[in-house]
Amino acid sequence: MNHQLSTGLRAMIFAAGLGTRFKPWTDKHPKALALVNGKSLLQRNIEYLQQYGIRDVVVNVHHYADQIIDAVETNKGWGSRVLISDETDAVLETGGGLLKARPLLEGKDPFITLNVDILTNLNLDKLLEFHTKHKPLISFGVTSRQTSRYFLFDADDRLCGWRNVKTGEEKISINKPGLTQKAYSCVVLFQPEVFGLIRQQGKFSLTETYLDLAKDYPILGYDHSGDKLVDVGKPESVAVAEAQFA
Repeated sequence: MNHQLSTGLRAMIFAAGLGTRFKPWTDKHPKALALVNGKSLLQRNIEYLQQYGIRDVVVNVHHYADQIIDAVETNKGWGSRVLISDETDAVLETGGGLLKARPLLEGKDPFITLNVDILTNLNLDKLLEFHTKHKPLISFGVTSRQTSRYFLFDADDRLCGWRNVKTGEEKISINKPGLTQKAYSCVVLFQPEVFGLIRQQGKFSLTETYLDLAKDYPILGYDHSGDKLVDVGKPESVAVAEAQFA
C-alpha cells in the first residue's frame, strides 16, 4: 500500500459510549476492548490509522475508562501517541466529545474522527483527496448499505437532510427535490475551523451539528460503497467482522 496522508494529521476515536447494545460484555468491560480475531476494536482502529501514517490519536473514555487507559498504557499505544480525553464525569456523545477534545485536536490541519465500533477499509488517502479537491467544511464516508437512518444528499453530494425510515422522521437543512439517501460510515474529515462554528453545547450528537451547519457550509458525503464496513454494535456482529477482518 502506498499511502500518502500527511503524518501531521491527528485523529480522534470515539470510545466513550456505554455499549448498551453490546451486553453482556459491556456489563464489565468497555466496548472498545471487545475482541475481533484476538485484537480489540480500539487496537484495530489505531492500526488502521497507522496505515496512513497517522500516529497522533485522541481517545475519549467514560464507560470503564480505567480499562481503556490501562490497555493503552500496557500496549504503549500500539505504536501510536495516544492522548486520553476524559469524560468519566459525564458521557457527552460524539458532538460533545469532540468539543471537549478541542484542545487536543485543534491545529492548522484537518483532522479525522472514527467510531471505535466501526471497522472499515475505507481508503483515507482517497477521502483526503476528495476533501482537498472540493474544499468543504466536513467530508464523511457514506455507502449505499441498508440501515434505518440515512443522510440525504443532492446530486453534488452535499448534505441536505436526515431521515429515519423506521419512524418516518425527517430533518431537512436544504429543501431540494430528488435527494438520495446514504448510510453514514462514521469516518469523518473536518476542517479545524469547525470548532468555532459548532453551536451546540453539553451532550449532543454530531448529527445535530451536521444538520445545523449544512444550511450555511458545504458538508459532503464521500461514497465508498463496495469497501468493507462492519458496525460491531451487537455481540452477533463480531462473527461478521471476524469473517472480513483477519
